Amino acid sequence: MVSLKAGTRPPWVGLGASVWMQIAAGNAYNFPLYSHTLKSVLGFSQQQLTMLGVANDIGENVGLLPGLVCNKFPPWVVLLIGAFACFLGYGTLWLSVSGTVLNMPYWVLWIALIVGTNSSAWFSTAVLVTNMRNFPLNRGTVAGILKGYGGLSAAVFTEVYGVLLKNSSANLLMFLAIGVPITCFVMMYFVRPCTPASGDDPLEHSHFLFIQLASAVLGVYVLSTTILEDVFALGVPVSYLILVIMVLLLLAPLAIPVKMTFYPSILSKSSTVNQSEETVAITDQDKGNEESTEPLLIASSSSANLGSFHENEDMSEVDMLLAEGEGAIKKKRRPRRGEDFKFKEAVVKADFWCLFLVYFFGVGSGVTVLNNLAQVGIAQGVNDTTILLSLFSFCNFVGRLGGGIVSEHFVRLKALPRTIWMTFTQVVMIITYFLFASALNGTLYVATALLGICYGVQFSILIPTTSELFGLKHFGLILSFMGIGNPLGAYLFSGLLAGYLYDIEAAKQHSDTCIGPNCFRVTFLVLAGLCSAGALLSVVLTVRLKPVYQMLYAGGSFRLPRSSNH
Repeated sequence: MVSLKAGTRPPWVGLGASVWMQIAAGNAYNFPLYSHTLKSVLGFSQQQLTMLGVANDIGENVGLLPGLVCNKFPPWVVLLIGAFACFLGYGTLWLSVSGTVLNMPYWVLWIALIVGTNSSAWFSTAVLVTNMRNFPLNRGTVAGILKGYGGLSAAVFTEVYGVLLKNSSANLLMFLAIGVPITCFVMMYFVRPCTPASGDDPLEHSHFLFIQLASAVLGVYVLSTTILEDVFALGVPVSYLILVIMVLLLLAPLAIPVKMTFYPSILSKSSTVNQSEETVAITDQDKGNEESTEPLLIASSSSANLGSFHENEDMSEVDMLLAEGEGAIKKKRRPRRGEDFKFKEAVVKADFWCLFLVYFFGVGSGVTVLNNLAQVGIAQGVNDTTILLSLFSFCNFVGRLGGGIVSEHFVRLKALPRTIWMTFTQVVMIITYFLFASALNGTLYVATALLGICYGVQFSILIPTTSELFGLKHFGLILSFMGIGNPLGAYLFSGLLAGYLYDIEAAKQHSDTCIGPNCFRVTFLVLAGLCSAGALLSVVLTVRLKPVYQMLYAGGSFRLPRSSNH
C-alpha cells in the first residue's frame, strides 16, 4: 500500500471543495431529463428504456473498485478516474443522441451509461473517505452534510438544465461529459488528506452549523425557484440571476477556510507548538517503552529471521510458537468492533450482514417508489409530476442532513446507537406505504414527503455507522459493498415486482398507462412487509451495538479505539 501523507492545510478547505464534488456525483440523477430523448430519437421501447434505467442505478451505486483504489492511492487519483469515466460514458451517449454517430448498438449505450454514472461512485467514495478521515470525531455530521448536498444535486442540475442548457438533452449530455470533469479537475487539488480535526477548536461546532444552515438555505432556495419557474414564465435575466445566486450559495462552505486565513483563532496559532510538544513527549515515551504492541525486530543474528516473519508466509506453526515464546512477535488477534477491519474480516461478521439487510430493505424499497414516482402520481390522477419529484428531492435532502445532525446529537448525549434512527424511519415507511396503497385524497404529497425524509435518513446513518463498526482503514471498500443494496433493491422490487404488477393491471385496462390505486397497491403492501422485516432487524442490530457505542462515546465524546491491525 502506498503511503498517504496528510497535508498541513485545515480540513475545511477539502470539505468545501467536496461539496462541489458531491453535486458532481449527482450526475446519475439526470437520467429522467434525457431518457425521453433516448426513447424518441433512438426509437427505444419502454422495456429497453427500463433496462437503461437499471444500468443507471448499477453504475451509480456499485463502487467496489473505487473502494479498493481509494485505500491505495491519494484522492486525486480516484477523482481523476471518475472524471475520465464521466467523459467517456456521457461522451458516448452524446455522440448517439446528437446524431454525430448513427446506429450505435444498444449494448454500447447500455455499457456507456454504466461507465458514465459510475463516475458518481468514484466521486462519492473519494470525498466521503477523505472527509471521514479528516473529521474522525464528527462522522455523522460530515456524512449528513455531504450526502445532503448529494441529495440536492438533482435540483441543481435541473436549474442548470433549464437556464443554461435550454432544456436540451444533447446539451445536457455534453455538459456532463465536459463540464463535470472540468469541475473535478479544479477541485481535486483541494480534496486531500489533512491533519485530522482534533475537536479541540471551540469554533468547530459553529463551523459545522454554518455549513448546515447554508445547505438548508440552498435547499429551500432551489425548491422555491423551481416552483416559481414552473408556475410563472420568468424572463432570461431573472433566470440567470437565480442561477448566479445558486452558485454563490454553493460557494458558502468555502467561507470558513477564508475566514480562518484572515482571522486565525488562538488555537490555530498555537497548534504548531502543541503538536511539536506532543511529538517530543510521544518520542520520549516510545524510547522508554520496551514492550511495544507492534512486532519486535530483534537485532541479534539468532532471531533476525524471526523478526521478519511477516514477509515469510511459509513459516510453520512450530516456528510461529517458538517465535512467540522468544518474544520476537506478538500474536495478532482479530479486530474487535470499533477497530479497523479488513473487508474479509468484516464480511464474516453478523453485524455486517444485519446492517446490509437493514439498509437493503429500507433503501431498496424506497428506490422502488422513487423509480416509479411519476407513474404513481399519474395513476392517482396527478398529471404534472414535476412538483411531486421536487418535493421528494427536497425531503430526501432534509432526511440526509437531519439524519446526520440528530444521530450525532444523541450519540454524544446518550451514546445512542445510530441504527435506532433506521428503526424509527422504517416504521414511518411502513405507515407511508399504507398511505400510498390507500390512495386517499390528499395523502399522496404527504406520503411522498415522509418517504423522502426516511429515504434520506437511511443514507446518512449507514455511512458513520459503517465507519464506527469497522474502522476507517478499509472504510471505502466496506461502504461500497453496503451500497449494493440500492441497485439490488431497484432490480428486485422495481424491475421484477412493481413493473410486472403494473403491466398486468395495465393489460386489464387494455392500455399502456395504468390508472387507479390498483396499479401499485399490491406493490406497496409488499414494500410495507419488507420494511417490517427491516425494522425488526434494526432493533436486533441496535441492541447488539449498544455496548459498542457505550465504549466509543463514553463521556460524551468519540474515542478512537486502538486498532489491532496497526
